[in-house]
Amino acid sequence: QLQLVESGGGLVQPGGSLRLSCEASDSTLNHYAVGWFRQAPGKEREGISCIRASGGNTNYADAMKGRFTISRDHPKNTVYLQINSLEPEDTGVYYCAVNLKVQITTMTTGAPDLYDYDNWGQGTQVTVSS
Repeated sequence: QLQLVESGGGLVQPGGSLRLSCEASDSTLNHYAVGWFRQAPGKEREGISCIRASGGNTNYADAMKGRFTISRDHPKNTVYLQINSLEPEDTGVYYCAVNLKVQITTMTTGAPDLYDYDNWGQGTQVTVSS
């Protein structure tokens, strides 16, 4: 079964940047769309962005546009999430997951719908604080 491992989180000051990685156990990842999600303390998990298998098409939640950039590296079986200008409100656990469906859709906000995704990783903690 495809396994995903997130990494790259940590403690960062406001205004800083992080690049999160989502590495797969094998190249099967390259055949599917991948989404990034986050869960802030006391809040529900929310979608950030998704990227198609080809890497050519991406979607972002309206509230995430501008500071978040998703990308993928097929030879490394890895999907990245670059986060710039980090804010304390970005604090939370960040997850990646795979969309196994043929037709990829998003919510009206542009965010990936977490109910469309499987094979969740364990998450990586991001803490933004001075």
